[in-house]
Amino acid sequence: MRTRLTELLGIEHPVMLAGMGGVSYSRLVAAVSEAGGFGCLGASTMQPDEMVSEIRAVRSATDKPFGVDLLTAAGDLLPQVKMLIDEGAKVFVAGLGVPRDVVELCHKHGVIVVNMCGKVRHATSAVAAGCDIVVAQGTEAGGHTGQVATMPLVPQIVDAVGDKVPVVAAGGIFDGRGLAAALALGADGVWVGTRFIATPEARAVVGYKDTLLDIGEDGTVVSRAYTGKTCRVVRNEYTQYFEEHPDELKPFPAQVGRASSDGAFHLGWDESFEADRNREFFPAGQGAGAIHELVPAADLVRQFVADAESAITRLTTAATTPA
Repeated sequence: MRTRLTELLGIEHPVMLAGMGGVSYSRLVAAVSEAGGFGCLGASTMQPDEMVSEIRAVRSATDKPFGVDLLTAAGDLLPQVKMLIDEGAKVFVAGLGVPRDVVELCHKHGVIVVNMCGKVRHATSAVAAGCDIVVAQGTEAGGHTGQVATMPLVPQIVDAVGDKVPVVAAGGIFDGRGLAAALALGADGVWVGTRFIATPEARAVVGYKDTLLDIGEDGTVVSRAYTGKTCRVVRNEYTQYFEEHPDELKPFPAQVGRASSDGAFHLGWDESFEADRNREFFPAGQGAGAIHELVPAADLVRQFVADAESAITRLTTAATTPA
């Protein structure tokens, strides 16, 4: 399955692993990239030396392209961006803002810049700043998210900037039918997060993956409880508390400190740590209700493509069959 995205990134399949902080570590990234998709490290929860170690672990496991995701709003990115360039990452993914100060540096070293966008104006600003790919992320997505749903957002961003850069669809996409739908909307691929958490390779504290297998399509909520920014997470007692006490919410990143001191924020902790499922920070998208088992990441990549091809074939048959 070839698109502008696969051509630009040098990959086989237009399936990108979301750079999920605390989850997308080297095992998962390497598995997705080696299977022909695009793996992306979630470095927002990593210390710089840990990020370098994880990049090197990916490079030792695969010679396929991969990227690194960092939060633009987290402060000065320049030192870490220089590190990912020096260590051989092919793509820098920026969340929560356009990293205007590092785009030129990345391009100077042949590194592609991807920007996460929740509104059309975010996408136009990203392209104006020189970003090479935009991810149109609907509110159905897990983690930091906006207010516009994937179905209306993707084609509007495609219409706004799709003639200039590849557009990738994100938000509530959990199988190949979502990939086929994204392509029909004009996107060049998909950015998938929650479905890849439910894999053996994903890093997660005890309870995270089981929770995703247990909840339904209405088991998430957009809350500021854990970071101070709108973030789609598993609904629990902690999110409910802040729904009832919004006056206690602090701005980003102070709320991260509050959640940590409350013992509710262990994203990226050792996988042996057993979290309190009634309070813990479990980012998750609305596609979680469709997850019923753990599936190896490489198998997921291949299944996405196979299911998308089947869906496209069904549509083609329907369009060409006489009434």
